[in-house]
Amino acid sequence: MNSPVAADLVLVNGRVWRGLGLGIAEAIAFFGGRVLATGTSREIGTLVGPKTRVVDLAGRLATPGLNDAHMHLIPYGTAMSEVDLRPRAAPTLAALKEAVRARAAATPKGEWVVGRGWDQFKLDTGIYPTREDLDAVAPDHPVYIVRTCGHLSVCNSLALQRAGIDETTPSPPGGLIERRDGKLTGMLAENGRDAVLAAMPRASVDELVGSIERGGRSLLSHGITSCMEAAVGIRDGWLEMLAYQKAHRENRLPVRVYATLMGDKGRSVLPQAMEAGMITGGGDERFRIGPVKIFTDGSAGGRTAAMTKPYLGEGEEYGILCLEAEELNAMVLAAHRAGYQMAVHAIGDAAIDQVLDAYEAALADTPDPDRRHRIEHCGWLRPDQMERLVANHILPAPQPAFIYWFGDLYRTVLDDARVFASHPMGTWIERGLHPSASTDCPVVEIDPFANLYTMVTRKTERGTVIGAEHVLSIEEALHAYTYASAYAAHEETIKGRLLPGQLGDVAVFDRDLLAIAPEEILETRCDLTVLGGALVYEREGAAA
Repeated sequence: MNSPVAADLVLVNGRVWRGLGLGIAEAIAFFGGRVLATGTSREIGTLVGPKTRVVDLAGRLATPGLNDAHMHLIPYGTAMSEVDLRPRAAPTLAALKEAVRARAAATPKGEWVVGRGWDQFKLDTGIYPTREDLDAVAPDHPVYIVRTCGHLSVCNSLALQRAGIDETTPSPPGGLIERRDGKLTGMLAENGRDAVLAAMPRASVDELVGSIERGGRSLLSHGITSCMEAAVGIRDGWLEMLAYQKAHRENRLPVRVYATLMGDKGRSVLPQAMEAGMITGGGDERFRIGPVKIFTDGSAGGRTAAMTKPYLGEGEEYGILCLEAEELNAMVLAAHRAGYQMAVHAIGDAAIDQVLDAYEAALADTPDPDRRHRIEHCGWLRPDQMERLVANHILPAPQPAFIYWFGDLYRTVLDDARVFASHPMGTWIERGLHPSASTDCPVVEIDPFANLYTMVTRKTERGTVIGAEHVLSIEEALHAYTYASAYAAHEETIKGRLLPGQLGDVAVFDRDLLAIAPEEILETRCDLTVLGGALVYEREGAAA
C-alpha cells in the first residue's frame, strides 16, 4: 500500500541513534524540514516517492545534528582570515614571529596585523611573547595577538601607542596592563584590552556576514547544525546583530543560531535589543534571540579566572574579577526583570560565587523556576556551589574539550585536587542539571571529537587521565551534545532527538561512535550533514 506522503529525503541501511534511551532505528525519513518517521529500511521504503532522494548509509551511524552550546561564530569565521598562531601552526616563538612578519610584509604600513591562538604552555619558550618580540618583526604595523583563551593579548609598541597606553597608564578595574621593572611588556588581560580594542577599526556588516558564512560552513562539515553564538556584539557591537539579520534574510546563515546578547558595561548591545523588542526566545528556528552575556572573570590557563584559593607559584595570585558584586547584581536583576535568560561567564569558584549570588537575588525578586539561567564554563566549582545550582536549576554550560586541550596546563597552575574535580559532567547529570557540550571555539578547535573523546575518557591531549570518576558513556556524551544543548536554549521540544515532528537535523559519521574503541573517536569524521531535511554537507563521495 502506498503512503499518502512521499518523503523529501530518506537515509536507509544505517544505525540511526534517535536519542538517549530511544534506541536505534535502521532508517529515517524527512518531509517539510522535519523528521517524518524512523524505522526499518523496509518500513521507511514505503515513504519513497518518485522525487524522494534516497541515501544508503551502508551501516554508518546517524545521530541528531550536534549543537555546540557555546562558541563564537563570528570570531571563528573572522579568525580564518587572521594570522594563525595556534600551536600546530606556530609551535615556537620563532615561528610565531615569522608568521607575524609575513603578514606585516603583505599588509600596507600602518594597518593592523591581528593574530590568534598562541599558548605559552605549548611554545618552546614556555613564556608569553612580548612587545619587543613583535616590534622586532613588525615595527611599522600595530600588532595585536590573542592568546588561545581569548582573555589575554600581547601588543607591540605601535598598537599600545594607538590605544594611548604608556608606562603611566594604570590598570583599569577588572583588568591588567602588565609592567616589568616599570616597562610595558605588551601583555594586556581582561578589561586591560579595552583601549586597544577601541582603537582597532570596525568590520563592515558585509565582512561580518562573510565571517558568519565561513564559520557556519565549517560547523556543517563537522556535523554541527546548531550553535549558541556566545556574545553578539563582543567586538563590533550592534553591527554584529545587523550582520546576523542580513545573513538570515539573504539565506546566508548556514546553521541554526541561538544568539547571546553582549551585556557587559561599555560594550552592551542590550539597549538596542530592548528597543527592537528582542527578548529571549524571539525569532525563528534558524535564528533565535538567546540570553544576556556578561563576563565576570578570565581563564584558568591564563591565571585570570577568579579563584578563592591561590594559583600555584610564587606570590599569591587569585585571578581577576571583572565586576564589583553590586554592579553584577544590578545588571542581572535588570535583565531578569525584563524577561531575559542570563548566560554569565564564570570559570573560577570566586566568580561562580558572585554569579550565584546575583542569580539567587534576581530569582527571589522575580521568581521563575524555568528561566534556566546559565553559568558559562562553570569549570572550577565547589561542592557547596553544586547545591546552589540544583536549588535554582541554574545550568552549567561547560567545555569538556578544555580538559583535552588544556588539562596538562591546568596541572601547572592549580593543584591536582582542583584540576581533577573540575568540569564534573557526571555529577551534573546525576543532579538533573543537563550539562551541555561545547567548544568555546575559537578558544579550542570546533572539531567535536576531542570533546566526545574527553567526555568518555577524561584524557588530555597527552593522555593524562584527569578525574576518571567523571567519565560518561558515549550515549551520555552524545546526549550532552544534542538534547542537553537544546535544553539549555529552551529548544528541546524541537531539536536534539530524532522523533517525528522534530527538526530534520542529522549528522552521519564514518565510524560507529557507539561501538568503536574510545581512541578511534579522535579519528572519526563527519560524512554527511542534514539540516531541515536537506543534505547540506557531503564529504567527497560520502553520499554515493
